[in-house]
Amino acid sequence: MFHLYDFLIYCFITAYTPGANNLLAMSNAIRLGFRRSLRFLFGILSGFTAVMFLCTAFSATLYSLLPKVKIIMQILGAAYMLYLARKVWKSSADLETGGGKETGFLSGMVLQFANPKIYIYAITAMSLYILPVYQTTLSLAGFAVILSLIGASGCFIWAVFGAAFCKFFSRHAKPVNTVMALLLVYCAVAIFH
Repeated sequence: MFHLYDFLIYCFITAYTPGANNLLAMSNAIRLGFRRSLRFLFGILSGFTAVMFLCTAFSATLYSLLPKVKIIMQILGAAYMLYLARKVWKSSADLETGGGKETGFLSGMVLQFANPKIYIYAITAMSLYILPVYQTTLSLAGFAVILSLIGASGCFIWAVFGAAFCKFFSRHAKPVNTVMALLLVYCAVAIFH
């Protein structure tokens, strides 16, 4: 039986909790404003969709290999998040809107292929909620699109939040960077729980 309520709770909690995508989306919107961050955000959406379809196509195989793959993904993901935390913490205190190099579509798209959170998101959703009930190509493709839209929507929300509060963030750049870096460290540690 498909548990829609549980599935949606899982998707939204995963999509809206801090992660590399959300924190980078917010950081870009703080530096550049929401409109100049859109190419990066649409890159995230495109890459997210590609990863969701790949995970959907291979989730049955990956699920059987998950005990072997999980620890590797956890270690690589934690190391990547700690690297991002260091970069955010050491970043410049100049967070003025309009300042800084624009991050493009390709950067947002490529980032998704190195983001273990979305692989875990997709594999978990597919193996726990979708594959036990739905197996047709059309239904799996539909769920891949739903997972993509919910997952990437978190980045758009975090970017709106960053753009709306950019003046606050620019006045308090070091504490904001420290909090964002600590959230990334938390994400890296939480992968192992």
